[in-house]
Amino acid sequence: MTSFITHNIETAPEDAQPLLSAAKGAYGFIPNLLGTMAEAPTILEGYMTLAGIFDKTDLSETERQIILMTNNRLNGCQYCMAAHTSISQGAGVPADVIESLRANRPIADAKLEALRTFAAVINETRGWPEPSDVENFLGAGYTHQHILEVILGTALKVMSNYTNHVAETELDAAFAPNAWSPDLVAAA
Repeated sequence: MTSFITHNIETAPEDAQPLLSAAKGAYGFIPNLLGTMAEAPTILEGYMTLAGIFDKTDLSETERQIILMTNNRLNGCQYCMAAHTSISQGAGVPADVIESLRANRPIADAKLEALRTFAAVINETRGWPEPSDVENFLGAGYTHQHILEVILGTALKVMSNYTNHVAETELDAAFAPNAWSPDLVAAA
């Protein structure tokens, strides 16, 4: 596969430089995903903007991470599973929820499990859930707004997961303790 450059602020195209500076300010380093996206400043801007919008949803941090990590797992994105495990740990997502997501096991909390299941359905059906899937999700206490927010989180993961697949993004040292592989799910 063709090698992609993982840019830093100095090597990035001019339009990407302020975005990488902002990322460095937020994370203390530039995640390799963002350094890779910097090659096309528009995807970097789109991803960072959409991530900021997703943070404004009516969903809790735990619920947002459930959507993101479910998509990461289904898309087989090793980089994003490790990164979002680290992010989830730092944000106080319960350890049992994180482990359930990494191992593709049901979440003990019934409402959160309904979200995990629905996020998987949206990914796997490419947005064509059965009426019963929608009814089950709504019956768990979610709303039509939440259905659309699941779609938003799914779109966000398409951008990052597919970038990582094509670019074979190297895992950052900060995320390495949470390395993940689809093989870990099969063994669980």
